[in-house]
Amino acid sequence: MGFTWIVFAIVALYLFNSVKILMEYERGVVFRLGRLLPAAKGPGMVFVFAPIDRMERISLRVETMDVPPQDVVTKDNVTVKVSAVVFFRVVEPLKAVVEVEQFVYATSQLAQTRLRAILGEAELDELLGQREKLNGRLQGTLDEQTEQWGIKVQAVEVKHVDLPESMIRAIARQAEAERERRAKVIHADGELQASYKLAEAAKMLATEPTSITLRYLQTLTEIGVEKNTTVVFPLPIDLIQGLSAWAQSAAKGIQDKTDKG
Repeated sequence: MGFTWIVFAIVALYLFNSVKILMEYERGVVFRLGRLLPAAKGPGMVFVFAPIDRMERISLRVETMDVPPQDVVTKDNVTVKVSAVVFFRVVEPLKAVVEVEQFVYATSQLAQTRLRAILGEAELDELLGQREKLNGRLQGTLDEQTEQWGIKVQAVEVKHVDLPESMIRAIARQAEAERERRAKVIHADGELQASYKLAEAAKMLATEPTSITLRYLQTLTEIGVEKNTTVVFPLPIDLIQGLSAWAQSAAKGIQDKTDKG
């Protein structure tokens, strides 16, 4: 009777140890006598009968992996340090265990080599200004390779580009020159628009000669607001023209008298 209880206790303890709990995001890849079972187990409660069975837990959640800074020589021969981050997840647990050893390490090494290869085909301006395009190329080439490992690369993001000091100064000078060029273009465009408006105003004032006097008075009012000792006396242009015509006629009369004498 005592032996029976001992056997029962051993069997119960063995069955208790054979029960494994897998979380919702986990799957169990089971090898029975060294052979892979056709389907992954989980989630929930599963039985693993050791030593006949051996189970490896695989997480199906998205994993984030930092790609360490890589020395990249761009297409226009500029050496930069580039770091990135890779987002991937296991979609086929059986392949992730059988087809590759340590799939996380393999994905990391593949990401480093592909990062140097893809970014080395781009120029510096493209690397700085068209990251979305390069990220798409990196994601596509990584996903194509890791698909046979049962891994889906969801995104690759270039995180940081470290430029040499000389290149940073050159880019700053280029940006400053570009801002000066835009300022000159805007100033010239403003002068052109102002000339059009002045021409229209001159035509409008020419139709009403008295508007010139009103404009003089308005200018005098604006100047008188400030506390200064400047005295402005508006002189009509018509008066100046009249004086100029009288001076010319007087000079002509004197010249005629001189010629007759």
